[in-house]
Amino acid sequence: MSTHFTFSDFPVLETERFILRKAQENDCIDLFELYSDESVVKYIPLEPFNSVEDTKNEMIWYEKIFEDQSGLRWVIEEPKTKKVIGTCGFLNYEKAHNRIEIGYDLISSYWRKGIMKETLPTIIHFAFTKMDINKIEAKVDPENKSSIRLLEKLNFYQEGMLREHEFEKGKYVDLVIFSILKREYK
Repeated sequence: MSTHFTFSDFPVLETERFILRKAQENDCIDLFELYSDESVVKYIPLEPFNSVEDTKNEMIWYEKIFEDQSGLRWVIEEPKTKKVIGTCGFLNYEKAHNRIEIGYDLISSYWRKGIMKETLPTIIHFAFTKMDINKIEAKVDPENKSSIRLLEKLNFYQEGMLREHEFEKGKYVDLVIFSILKREYK
C-alpha cells in the first residue's frame, strides 16, 4: 500500500504551537479578519474583503483546488483559543512535473513571531515526503521584503524575476521566483 498523499482525505498537520487543518464554516470571522486587512492583501492578488460572503467564496476556492487536485490550503489554528490566524498551502500543482507553488498569509498582529518559519517547514516536508514533489516554487512581489527573507531562511533559491508577470489591482506586477528542490531539502 502506498503512503503517498491521494487527495481523498484532507490532511491535518501539527507543529509545536499550531494545528494546520481544513477550513470550516465557523472560521469565516477569523478569515474575514485576515483578508479584510489591507496590509495582508497588499502583495497578493486579492482586494481587501468587504464581507463575510467574500470569505465564504475564498473557502469555496480552497475546497475547489482540493477537489481538482490542484492544491491544498490549510488554516493555521491556535489550539488553545481555536482562533485561525492565517493560512498556508499549495496551488498550481503540476503532477506531470512534480512541481507545486507555495503560498501563505497571516493576520498582521501575528507577524514577526516566527509563525511561518514554524509552519512552512511542516508543509514543505509534507510536499516532499507525501506528495512526491520535486520542486516547490514561490512567486513574490519584489517589494515584499519580509516574505523574501522568510524564503531565504527556508533555503529557497532565487531563480530570477518574472517581469510584469501578472495583472493585479489595475497594474502589471513583477514577481521574483524562488524554489527549493527535493534534493536540496534537509
